[in-house]
Formats: sequence, C-alpha cells, structure tokens
Amino acid sequence: MIDSDGFRANVGIIIANASGQVFWGQRIQNNDSWQFPQGGIDSGESSTDAMYRELYEEVGLGESDVSLIGQTRSWLRYRIPDNLIRRRQTPACIGQKQKWFLLEIKADPEQIRFDCGDKEEFCDWRWVSYWYPVNQVVSFKQDVYRKAMTELSSFHARITRD
Repeated sequence: MIDSDGFRANVGIIIANASGQVFWGQRIQNNDSWQFPQGGIDSGESSTDAMYRELYEEVGLGESDVSLIGQTRSWLRYRIPDNLIRRRQTPACIGQKQKWFLLEIKADPEQIRFDCGDKEEFCDWRWVSYWYPVNQVVSFKQDVYRKAMTELSSFHARITRD
C-alpha cells in the first residue's frame, strides 16, 4: 500500500531477548547490510497483523513465540535514495512509513529460521546491544531507527528489569 505522498506502509520489528539484546539480521541480498525484520502492510491488514505475518515470514516465529512489549504511536518515515527508487512502479514508492514494534522472544532462539516466506530476507543473525543498530544500519534508515528505538526505549527498559 503506497499512500498519495509515495510512502509504502510498512512495519519494523525489534526482537529482544531477556537480557535486552536485540536480533540483528544479515540481509541475504547484500551480505554487508544488516537490519531489523520489516515488511509491507497488505491492503485491509492491520499493522499488528502485518507485524505477526512478517515475523513468521522473515524469522519463522509465531505470535506464541514472542510477547508484544510496545509499539510506536505514529508513523515514522524514511526516504529511499533516488538511485533506489523504482521509477517504473506506479505509483512510485519514494520511501517507507513504518509502525515499529518491540517484542520479547519467549521461544528458544534456535527456532529462528529464514525459509518461511516466499523469499528469504536474511542469511544470518546475532544478538547485539540495544543501541548498536542505530549506527550500523544503512545510512538512509539511521534516523528512523533512532526515532523508533528512542520511543521504544522505555518499553525496552522493562524487559531488562524483569
């Protein structure tokens, strides 16, 4: 779903473990690129439903494998660099508007797998400190990562206190 401003509706997913570390996935298309799971919201789908669908498709976890800890209040946007815009697509997508979710994994991390969707997004992953991704993600996503993680940091603090 691309809105009238050219932004595709999307969800971003931060998966934390009981120690507060977060899942950091290596993209299969570019082994130098790491990010959180994310994906588009289908027509008629709520952002929460999209998040659980993407969670399963990208990392093989279901709703019972995680606890929903928090989500951002509003859409957070980033623009795609001009050289990555698919101009032949109608309407053209100039960026993403995302709702971000913070989840705590309850399942054994050994259950994480990348072959549950139509195409694999990740080829490897690791646990990293909460703020690590902000400066490691591709530069055009850094601001949205910072905003999402700042907003969700109070929820994150609850994970490490329990």
